[in-house]
Amino acid sequence: MADVLILGGYGNFGKRIALALSARGVPVIVAGRDPGKAEALAAQLPRARAARIDIHNGLDAALRDLQPAVVIHTCGPYQGSDYAVARACLRAGCHYVDLADARDFVRDFSALDAEARAAGVTLISGASTVPGLSSAVIERFRPDFARLDALDFGISPGQKAERGLATTRAIMSYVGRALRPFAGHPKAYGWQDIRRQTYPVMGKRWLANCEIPDLDLLPSAYGLSDIRFGAGLELAPLHLGLWAASWLVRCGLPLPLERLSAPLLRLSDAFNAFGSDIGGMHMILRGEGHNGAPLEKRWFIIAEAGDGPQIPCVPAILLAQRLYEKGPGLRTGAYSCVGLVRLEDYLKALEPFAISVF
Repeated sequence: MADVLILGGYGNFGKRIALALSARGVPVIVAGRDPGKAEALAAQLPRARAARIDIHNGLDAALRDLQPAVVIHTCGPYQGSDYAVARACLRAGCHYVDLADARDFVRDFSALDAEARAAGVTLISGASTVPGLSSAVIERFRPDFARLDALDFGISPGQKAERGLATTRAIMSYVGRALRPFAGHPKAYGWQDIRRQTYPVMGKRWLANCEIPDLDLLPSAYGLSDIRFGAGLELAPLHLGLWAASWLVRCGLPLPLERLSAPLLRLSDAFNAFGSDIGGMHMILRGEGHNGAPLEKRWFIIAEAGDGPQIPCVPAILLAQRLYEKGPGLRTGAYSCVGLVRLEDYLKALEPFAISVF
């Protein structure tokens, strides 16, 4: 049986996915532009090998040579990207899963559906915390509601949690910029509308507007009339400093924040001693219960000991394993990761880590 190829397999998320799949008995190919890093990780894993792959140069030839059963694409940022990797998988006849968090990328991914069905392969986008975990929580609580109206949710990582450059670039791409209208919010701007959210264990954290696929996908899937998502930095000076920069961008100052992502990430890392390794996510669902009365459900997941980056990896791990093992429930075609992972399975995959649900 062919292997699971992980593009960016030694990166922030890729290495965690490789370790998890190997532990589940799935053979993996750790791939990236640096063969030394790929080989170093592959040497630590059973049934693993390494490959040098640049997704922008020679990907078709690499897929022909390696013949993977599934490709996991972790090479963000996905903002402004096309579907070249997914199309290469179509041509190679292999399944595809990505961790995309770019709103347009994931929302429009179904444009590949007819081609994927014709090729007999499954292409899944957004196999990450959003919308993978967010939709799993909604699926868990949806039966409690006669009508689900609103969702307020957000993510606040710990300052010491490992952060990737791709994620930083993704955020910088929309700081201070107008976001496309979404349910209940005709006008919103990136990293604005700052607010505070209280979490178990973590206490109060700052949040601000972020652009994610859920803003389009979840109202469509669940009939929400209002949705709001925020993300934040644990340390107030960093969070509020980026908020101040968002105003400069909004006012028209041409700050090249996206091009400054690498030095800004290094600057943020310099403050690690002042933060914690505790991060979390909250979801607040509101609507009407079956008795006709207003109903609210609150759900929190808290990661300690720097285990927060494990959470976004779970959907890709579970879906890739199902595709590799040719398990039931995943039709051919191209679609987003909405409602594809059960919350029970998600949490079971996180049991080895310092992660709690409240």
